[in-house]
Amino acid sequence: MFETKENNFVSLHYVYMIECTNGSYYTGYTTNIDRRYKEHKRGTSKCSYTRSFPPKKLIAVWSFDNKSAALKKEFEIKKLSKIEKIKFARHAGYPS
Repeated sequence: MFETKENNFVSLHYVYMIECTNGSYYTGYTTNIDRRYKEHKRGTSKCSYTRSFPPKKLIAVWSFDNKSAALKKEFEIKKLSKIEKIKFARHAGYPS
């Protein structure tokens, strides 16, 4: 996805959270949320965790202007407990 910022094209960076069929929450990083979620749903070789525990639904998405900020947030989310992840995802305002 691209957005125009003062006539320059800027690639957005996303951190997303998926609820899996085993009840776990998978968090990842991408520059194309639609493509990446489809890869998780198909169980491609890039998606080893969600191949074993398929996605139930996409529950949250956060966008960032740069990769560094996105990866930092992904790391922070991955350290959270399951309950903390659920609470954090609720604040994303993403429709479930």
